[in-house]
Amino acid sequence: MASSTSIPASEAVQVLLSLLADDSSSVREASMSSLKDIAALNPLLVLDCCTVVSRGGRRRFGNMAGVFQVMAFGVRALDKTDVDSAFMAKLAKIATAEMTSSKELNSDWQRAATSLIVAIGSHLPDLMMDEIFIHLSGTNSALQAMVQILAEFASTDPLQFIPRWKGVLSRILPILGNVRDMHRPIFANAFKCWCQAAWQYSIDFPSHFPQDGDVMSFLNSAFELLLRVWAASRDLKVRVASVEALGQMVGLITRTQLKTALPRLIPTILDLYKKDQDIAFLATRSLHNLLNASLLSESGPPMLDFEDLTLILSTLLPVVSINNDNKDQSDFSVGLKMYNEVQHCFLTVGLVYPDDLFLFLVNKCRLREEPSTFGALCILKHLLPRLSEAWHSKIPLLVEAVKSMLEEQNLGVRKALSELIVVMASHCYLVGSSGELFIEYLVRHCAIIDQDRSDLENTPNKRIEMKIGAVTHSELRAVCEKGLLLVTITIPEMEHILWPFLLRMIIPRTYAGAVATVCRCISELWRHRSYNNDMLSECKTRPDIPTAEELLARLVVLLHDPLAREQLATQILTVLCLLAPLFPKNINFFWQDEIPKMKAYVSDTEDLKQDPSYQDTWDDMIINFLAESLDVIQDVDWVMALGNVFAKHYELYASDDQHTALLHRCLGILLQKVNDRAYVHDKIDWMYKQANIANPTNRLGLAKAMGLVAASHLDTVLEKLKDILDNVGLSIFQRILSLFSDNIRTEESDDIHAALALMYGYAAKYAPSTVIEARINALVGTNMLSRLLHVRHPRAKQAVITAIDLLGNAVINAAESGSPFPLKRRDQLLDYILTLMGRDDEDGFADYNELLRTQALAISACTTLVSVEPKLTVETRNHVMKATLGFFAIPNDPVDVVNPLIDNLITLLCAILLTGGEDGRSRAELLMLILRQIDQFVCSPVEYQRKRGCLAVHEMLLKFRIICVSGYCALGCHGSCTHNKQIDRTLYGNFSKLPSAFLLPSREALCLGDRVIMYLPRCADTNSEVRKISAQILDLLFSISLSFPRPAGSSISAEDIELSYSALSSLEDVIAILRNDTSIDPSEVFNRIVSSLCTLLTKDELVATLHGCSVAICDKIKQSAEGAIQAIVEFVTKRGRELIDIDISRTTQALISATVHATDKHLRVETLGAISSLAENTSPKTVFDEVLATAGKDLVTKDISRLRGGWPMQDAFYAFSQHMVLSVLFLDHVISVLRQIPILRGDVDRVEDSQVESHTEDGNLQTAIFALTAFFRGGGKVGKRAVEQNYASVLSELTLQLGSCHGLTYSGQHEPLRNLLIAFQAFCECVGDLEMGKILARDGELTENERWISLVGDIAGCISIKRPKEVQNICLYLKNSMDRPQKYQREAAAAALSEFVRYSGGLGSLLEQMVEVLCRHVSDESSTVRRLCLRGLVQIPLIHILKYTTQILGVILALLDDSDESVQLTAVSCLLMILESSPDDAVEPILLNLSKRLRNLQTSMNAKMRASSFAVFGALSNYGIGSLKEAFVEQVHAAVPRLVLHVHDEDVSVRLACRNTLKRVCPLMEIEGLHALLNTQIFLSDHRSDYEDLLRDIAKQFTQHLPSRVDSYMASTVQAFDAPWPIIQANAIYFCSSILSLSDSQHILAVYHSQVFGMLVGKMSRSPDAVVRATCSAALGLLLKRSNLGSWRTVQLDQLDSPSRNHDAESTKN
Repeated sequence: MASSTSIPASEAVQVLLSLLADDSSSVREASMSSLKDIAALNPLLVLDCCTVVSRGGRRRFGNMAGVFQVMAFGVRALDKTDVDSAFMAKLAKIATAEMTSSKELNSDWQRAATSLIVAIGSHLPDLMMDEIFIHLSGTNSALQAMVQILAEFASTDPLQFIPRWKGVLSRILPILGNVRDMHRPIFANAFKCWCQAAWQYSIDFPSHFPQDGDVMSFLNSAFELLLRVWAASRDLKVRVASVEALGQMVGLITRTQLKTALPRLIPTILDLYKKDQDIAFLATRSLHNLLNASLLSESGPPMLDFEDLTLILSTLLPVVSINNDNKDQSDFSVGLKMYNEVQHCFLTVGLVYPDDLFLFLVNKCRLREEPSTFGALCILKHLLPRLSEAWHSKIPLLVEAVKSMLEEQNLGVRKALSELIVVMASHCYLVGSSGELFIEYLVRHCAIIDQDRSDLENTPNKRIEMKIGAVTHSELRAVCEKGLLLVTITIPEMEHILWPFLLRMIIPRTYAGAVATVCRCISELWRHRSYNNDMLSECKTRPDIPTAEELLARLVVLLHDPLAREQLATQILTVLCLLAPLFPKNINFFWQDEIPKMKAYVSDTEDLKQDPSYQDTWDDMIINFLAESLDVIQDVDWVMALGNVFAKHYELYASDDQHTALLHRCLGILLQKVNDRAYVHDKIDWMYKQANIANPTNRLGLAKAMGLVAASHLDTVLEKLKDILDNVGLSIFQRILSLFSDNIRTEESDDIHAALALMYGYAAKYAPSTVIEARINALVGTNMLSRLLHVRHPRAKQAVITAIDLLGNAVINAAESGSPFPLKRRDQLLDYILTLMGRDDEDGFADYNELLRTQALAISACTTLVSVEPKLTVETRNHVMKATLGFFAIPNDPVDVVNPLIDNLITLLCAILLTGGEDGRSRAELLMLILRQIDQFVCSPVEYQRKRGCLAVHEMLLKFRIICVSGYCALGCHGSCTHNKQIDRTLYGNFSKLPSAFLLPSREALCLGDRVIMYLPRCADTNSEVRKISAQILDLLFSISLSFPRPAGSSISAEDIELSYSALSSLEDVIAILRNDTSIDPSEVFNRIVSSLCTLLTKDELVATLHGCSVAICDKIKQSAEGAIQAIVEFVTKRGRELIDIDISRTTQALISATVHATDKHLRVETLGAISSLAENTSPKTVFDEVLATAGKDLVTKDISRLRGGWPMQDAFYAFSQHMVLSVLFLDHVISVLRQIPILRGDVDRVEDSQVESHTEDGNLQTAIFALTAFFRGGGKVGKRAVEQNYASVLSELTLQLGSCHGLTYSGQHEPLRNLLIAFQAFCECVGDLEMGKILARDGELTENERWISLVGDIAGCISIKRPKEVQNICLYLKNSMDRPQKYQREAAAAALSEFVRYSGGLGSLLEQMVEVLCRHVSDESSTVRRLCLRGLVQIPLIHILKYTTQILGVILALLDDSDESVQLTAVSCLLMILESSPDDAVEPILLNLSKRLRNLQTSMNAKMRASSFAVFGALSNYGIGSLKEAFVEQVHAAVPRLVLHVHDEDVSVRLACRNTLKRVCPLMEIEGLHALLNTQIFLSDHRSDYEDLLRDIAKQFTQHLPSRVDSYMASTVQAFDAPWPIIQANAIYFCSSILSLSDSQHILAVYHSQVFGMLVGKMSRSPDAVVRATCSAALGLLLKRSNLGSWRTVQLDQLDSPSRNHDAESTKN
């Protein structure tokens, strides 16, 4: 580049530098990026400009940090040959001058300045040092900043710093004494960095390390100052920084000085441990360095004796606990590092003084100071494997020390101690009794539970000064469990200690929680045993090992919880199997067979949890296991010895009611096997004394145990119970206590009475049935039981109810065993139960779940009592039902409580039915009574209530069929029995001759009509279970009814009977399918059920069913309601002819009532379909009369527009119009009002006011109007035929009126449009134009001009596709309407015609007429008409459009200059369409005119206009050939710059259009490289960076292949600098800069360089848009980067000084 055109580099760079202070971050980033790019190419230029900017300082420039960053980058980019020491000195002075002018520290600009000076030092370290040394004086405010620079330089480049370290120290030391406290951390940090650099240098160049006498002297002086003065400062930051520096210096100073400093340095470091964790970590790191330097020095012996180290070690020990405490994730890494440093410190000491360190740690353990003890244990655990040889002789001392700590209470210490024990075991240090002691310690902590925390916190000896609370009970337990298993499995030497010692750990209560782990260890020992039978023999010889009886008694009770932690049950069973040889010989084989079964039951705990009764089942298995084991043993003495152990073991479960309950039962089953009465009496006394009857679980276990004993010793048990009952509340203590608290007395009395009641009940249950009658009669008849009934607590109530239930079951069992007897005072017991199950308002104990459990037990007990003799009275029965039926409605949660209650309730109702009534008729009446009371639940909206009701009905019908249909028994048995006989109806004839006991009910007694309509909807229920049960109910009803005798005189033919049985058989087949195939379609099943019922119902039953249909149709379950409607339709269709007028009328009223009350639209429609079916199959006139009468009443009495869910009668009209048969009849009724539709006001210039009608208020007329709309919407064949005869005129007029009504909406009149749309929608529905209906529903009421015009077009398009034969007649009608004076009607006609013309291929001469009309109206006064006509012209079918192309192009050319922009946009869009099929001879005459007009539109603010005009210009390129090619290519070159700039337009559609157009015009430009470029990814990318790359590539193509066009391109692009879009301005700026940076044309540079450069500078400073400023920055960088570097270097520094001098002069003036 010539010098005359050289870029004013300084100005450009200075402008970029000014943008570093821009408000926009993107601008700052762009300018920084450009400056760094320029600095990489010409760092001197950038540095020169930065010096100019930096002279104003921070006061004159807002981003000095950015300037210094650029300068630092430039300095680092300098070649060694370009480094000018004078210039570098100048830069250093700028930075230091700025730093010396401020007292700030660590600000962004200061760090950037430091980076600059360090960068200078990388080239000229001596120059940097000299500059810094100038400012190293005690009075300089920037002294600390200089020191920071030196520290940074040492860290960055230690190899250049260390040779100059002496000079630094020589200048720093004299001023250290005057440094203030606030600045001392900076100096201390510098010394740390310098010492680290020295260590690094000594490692890299050990032979050249410049550590002469002067350096050592300086270091010693600095060390003394830091140690004696700074480390003693009151400022914590100073002390910390000093200690950190001293920790780095200790390895560099002399041994003499270090030894002298130790007495002062060590306390200084240790003092920092009183601070937070971060400071403690720094102190520990320094201490580690100090210990390494003083103890492990190669140049002499250790400088510290162990006595000198004790303080250090004592300080370090608590640090371990600090790390253990802190589990915060943010501090965890620091704590872990510090923990490791502490361990390294102790290891360093241990390597020098192993024995002394061992004694020190052991003594610390004995001091019982928790932090120190914990730390000592952790250190011992860490060092024991590393110093094992040195410490081998000290192991007995360690063992004794550990033994002394076994009672330590702190969890952290216990955890550390446990881990140490495991480590000791791994080294075989656990032997003899001490080994057992340590194993016991691990077992004890395996048994720890979380509840122990409160006990530990209340321990009086627990110290609370410092809590090591991070360790939880679960963590301690896990450590001990893993440790114990590890010791058992991996250390064979421990086997002799573990066995049989572990057996001792099973019995004590303290180790109960560890039994699972102990059993697992025993199993592992057995698996890896080194001596087989000797193991068992050793158990028998050692007196301290538990006996077989003790082990069995303990382990059997501990089996209680199958879900216990660590698979307790499985582990116990495994150990029992292994220890079987310890027990009597005959037990081994039994256990080997039985134990695997029990293990299999508890193996899958997740599956076990699914069974709510798993605990009871498991407990029963345990009792059976024990009972069978005792039977197998057959050793009375051994059994009694086991009983003694059971009795003794109560103390092991003092507060554990669950295990105590099982222990009761174990002892009970054992006593059942013993014949010694005295022994039994003694043990049940002991059992009762040990029982906690206040606990329900304990109480129940005691009762079951008493029952087990009663099986063999009934009198002994009853005697004990009577003693307890007689002594209730008689103790002196209870009498005294009752004086002070009634509540305590009540609770204790409740507990005793509850226990007694349960014990009586279970005694009756287990006692032999042959001996219980007298006992029960005595208990009930003497009111002994009444003393147990005055309880209040819910658990006590449940116990009493359970006892009564057990008594009743005992009576039933006795009857089944052949010893029947009646239960005295049964009704009184029932009353007791109902009273107990009620909620007592004064009872403060009960909660909802307990109340439900009480009620479930009470209902079960009621069932039991109802089932015993004598029979219930009517009053008692009604009382019981009233008290219990309401439970059907209780909520479903909790399911595990509610479901059993409901099952019990259904069982109770069945029991009442079974035991009630004297004959079949009375039982039928009782059945109907109960069923009607259940109806409210059968039709409930709540699913679970429906299911419960149906289940109850089904169960009762089953019971009813058993007792009334199966026959009779001469002995009075009910249901099936061995002596049952079928009634021979032919033999007995009239049933009145039979005794009353054998009378059967009649069919009418079952009220089948009412029952069918009640249960039939349930057959279509949403719940599959309800559907299945309901079908079974209906089957049972008709099965029972057909089995009843026919009434005398009935005329039922044999054919009808055969049909009934066939229908019943079909119904039973459906039920069988439902039982076996749940995937069958429910609708198919329902249809078959309805079909069967239609045959099974008699005429009267059918009428009753139809009259009651309203409730069924209004069912809350939609699916059921639909099923009811379907059934009604089926009944009417098949048997409607049997109905008379009064039946039809009442049925219609019922259906209308259901329609009115139906809230669901679909159900209403279905109900109306049922009405239509009724009219079709019976008397239509009767049905119509009822419907119209109801409609008339509604119109007069109701505001139908506000009816919720719409007007039902209107829906009825819809139903009639949709009916194939009824539609003709119904249309005859409303056809008279067809021509009375009122003319709406608005847009009616030629209509007189008298012609405009209004709506009438006559009710009949309104009814007819609604019926008409319904008729249109119905789509019936007759209605459709009537409309289709005049389809063209009806549709055309509706379309025109649509325009008028939309015109009225602009004046605020919306009602006409709504009414018309209703009619239009009805019309669409009538003729089946669903698509047209959807169009109307979507856009009908949208009043915007374009929307309703589009609506008309959509309608026309829909008609053209669906009904092409109607298009010609419609077009004829609309063509004539184009001359109407109403503007909106013309617009509607034009909109329709413009769409219809697309389908006018077969219209012949009509198409020519349509084209003529459209061309004539392109000059219409309405712009909408003009647009629509033009749109219609370009939509002529391709086979005809060539004939009119020239005419259409002329119209478009004229409309491109239309005054309305929307018309222009339409013209451009239409031009793009017509060009796709236009011949060359039609386009060529107007090609250039089109091009010029399109270029004018390309700058439109409308994005659609720009996109369309660019796209059309690309389409015109197809015609730029032949004679017009040269002229059109000129047009292309004129448009190309604009295309390039808009490729990255702010609108996406414009971008796409420009990309496509560029690709189309590219061949005309004849540049091969450009064509390839347009196929790259960056051309398609929307990212700004990719677009800028594209601009550079395009500029390269233009400058290389079209140099003659560059001038015009530049001119066009420069004009775009003032474009209204900031993004286009930015694109133009970058494009121009790219061309200038790539062009070698002197003309271009001379003309545009100064202009563009000046505009860039101006826009960078004045543009409000960040994208423009950022692009200007990048563009300037681009210009400078691509320019001649030689011209940059001609810029002299004195030239750069002139503007700065001028700037300074102006500042002086100001």
